[in-house]
Amino acid sequence: MDNLERMQKGLLYDPSTSDVMDEQLALLDKMVEYNNTLPREQEKRSALLKELFGAVGDNCYIEAPYRANWGGKHVFLGNHVYANFNLTLVDDANIYVGDDVMFAPNVVVATAGHPIDPELRAKGLQYNKEVHIGNNVWIGAGALIMPGVTIGDNTVIGAGSVVTKDIPANVVAVGNPCRVMRPIGEHDKIYFYRNEKIDI
Repeated sequence: MDNLERMQKGLLYDPSTSDVMDEQLALLDKMVEYNNTLPREQEKRSALLKELFGAVGDNCYIEAPYRANWGGKHVFLGNHVYANFNLTLVDDANIYVGDDVMFAPNVVVATAGHPIDPELRAKGLQYNKEVHIGNNVWIGAGALIMPGVTIGDNTVIGAGSVVTKDIPANVVAVGNPCRVMRPIGEHDKIYFYRNEKIDI
């Protein structure tokens, strides 16, 4: 089994071999092209995103610049996904993003990890675990989503959170490590921010 196959199976592998690097570098070149587009070049951005990502639904928009280890090849976006500036996708394994998801600035979604054992780590080995983000999720600024995590539908991840374990649906979760703070409920249908009432 070569390193590319080991990478795809979530096993320990060497990411520096030519079977991995050759394809990866070509995709990174294309990502740089996307990041160098002008804001008014929306059609070009949309076309490049569809070339780069594993799948892109309707009405998806990623502000430039973004970063992805594989340019987005292992990222699968649903419909109506928006990402603000500086989204980082460590997409060595697949990242699945549902419909109506919003990423605030400086969010990191990571699938790659390295062994705790220092001798293995010194060999440059890594492993990858998929990330799943449900529908209608909002991820706050500077949040870090770690390998292997699933975030349920409708959930809000607070700014600066470090998500190391699965987060269920329909909750507000914050902190380092990220923990459920409260369910989303009737209060949220009346107030949009603290005690400021929804008037629209």
